[in-house]
Amino acid sequence: MNLELSSEAVEFGLQAARALRAAGGDDLVQRAETDPTTRHTTIAAVLERLGAWDLSPRRDPIELEAAAALCRSAGYWAIPYPVAERLSRPADLDADALVVVAGPEPAAAIDGLDLRVVAVDPEGRRGTVTARRAGKRTGLDAEVHGETFTRPDTRMDGEFAVRLGGGFGGEFAVRLGGGVGGESVGRAGGGTVEGTVAPTDGRTARETVFVTPIAVRPLDTRGADDLALALVLPCWTLLGMLDRAMELAGDHVLVREQFGRRLADFQSVQFQLTDAEVERKGVEMLARYALWSIQTGQPDAVADALAARLAVLEAAEIVFRVAHQVHGAVGFCDETTLSWLSRHSLPLRRLPLGITGTEDLLTRRIGARGLAGPFSDPRGA
Repeated sequence: MNLELSSEAVEFGLQAARALRAAGGDDLVQRAETDPTTRHTTIAAVLERLGAWDLSPRRDPIELEAAAALCRSAGYWAIPYPVAERLSRPADLDADALVVVAGPEPAAAIDGLDLRVVAVDPEGRRGTVTARRAGKRTGLDAEVHGETFTRPDTRMDGEFAVRLGGGFGGEFAVRLGGGVGGESVGRAGGGTVEGTVAPTDGRTARETVFVTPIAVRPLDTRGADDLALALVLPCWTLLGMLDRAMELAGDHVLVREQFGRRLADFQSVQFQLTDAEVERKGVEMLARYALWSIQTGQPDAVADALAARLAVLEAAEIVFRVAHQVHGAVGFCDETTLSWLSRHSLPLRRLPLGITGTEDLLTRRIGARGLAGPFSDPRGA
């Protein structure tokens, strides 16, 4: 087993990172929050020019590695676009993207994207996906731009609520138009909703999560081969986020001073960063092993993918915790890149399952026989 990606894949990932930097870099995720259409006009356009959707990760081992490198570069810039999901699309279906779903209320980070999406569950059952309105518990997913939101094509009946991310909560007054009229905090009799959202606490409303509940219509049970790829490529996206988090933490401790000394000079800070880096490097090795498992058609490819996901989720908890600790309170402010990176890692870390759910799924899949690994069987490496 070769632990390194091919030179072609590495170069493709570097070119992708440079292209995304030239297109806006860190500004891409910030612009997408205020104007989600930039995900099509800017991000998707850059990926199209790179030839991202011409990759065939299911057919060619080198292109699979290139797809992983691309996902890592997308994660580095926290690109709010389903790169891994599009690269995982089934070869035998007319679809643009593939998402893994689990649980009675499946959800995916596909809100506002005009894509033909197929879902696969942990049992390999596939289904078509349509976005649906949330129930009373979560309310209607609304796009909030600055202090206004507009959904001119959305028809609503009954109760609704504006759900805000980024730490906002509480009651919100909503002025309704388009035949509804008046002001309300929770009920519309039908019609088109256009209005102003005014947080009662005086803060500016801003939507920060591109996640929507979805309904899955059963399609077939031939998705076993899809599952491993759809689990592994998002791991590479999250790995790119961990790369950036460690880089940001390292840069911060080199310039920030406390008690007349750089943070980097404190031994406790050095220990924290070392622990986080060990986690990141270990995940990189497991992600490469899971990729090799798919490339060589290993029978435990899905189990290896689940193990890689579990490892990257656990590493993300440590890396982001350490990065936030060394940044201090400023790490939670949107003036810092870490705040955006950390927040936009959450859909990847929570969907389709978090740490506990992934661990349970892996345990039930492998039973008592355990996992293979890079050093388990020299004859198969």
